[in-house]
Amino acid sequence: MTAQTARTTKRRTTSASKAGAEGSGREAVLNSALEAFFVHGFHDTSMRKIADGAGTAISHAYYYFPSKGEILRTLMIGVTTDLIHVLEAARDAAGDDPVERLAALVRNHVRLHTERQAESFVANTELRSLSAEERQEVVALRDHIGRLFKDVVDDGLRQGHFTTANRDEAVLAIVTMCTAVAGWYRTDGPKPPEVIADAYAALALGMVGCTRPSAVAGQASAQPR
Repeated sequence: MTAQTARTTKRRTTSASKAGAEGSGREAVLNSALEAFFVHGFHDTSMRKIADGAGTAISHAYYYFPSKGEILRTLMIGVTTDLIHVLEAARDAAGDDPVERLAALVRNHVRLHTERQAESFVANTELRSLSAEERQEVVALRDHIGRLFKDVVDDGLRQGHFTTANRDEAVLAIVTMCTAVAGWYRTDGPKPPEVIADAYAALALGMVGCTRPSAVAGQASAQPR
């Protein structure tokens, strides 16, 4: 190995180590902020509290994020974008049947809100804490989620599988009930996430007036008697 090659390798190693350290430091700040926002709320959480929770100096916290609001925005955008990806994958995997597609959307919406409860809860309760521009960004992502549900319900209506005369209200009710799971779910509760998800899928099919009773019953069949 030449001296030049050795110097190049050292620079690359140093850069990779620095990038790794910055990445872990950034994640530590995000995790600390998430816990603080979940427990204390956005307005009762200071950057110093976030830095202390991350085990770093407040100057380091500001190095990764220029403001507390930017941390909140990052958390909200992250979990909402991930939810969109999960829902789109579940919809596509369910095939062409609108009944199965709606059930898959509901199940996966509920499951993510139990698996990533803190992020979901913060994203659902702190929207008012964002700036107007940041809020518009998050609302656009939420509107996309709403369209996923509306498109599936529209397909079901056209094909005669659903009969609701109140499509918009039904979709709003479905998304709202799925979202609310993050506020009350407990890991030590009486029902596991998959049972809750099946029950909600059955409720959603009932809301849109599913014309296949066996499909509605099938969604609820996993519930303990």
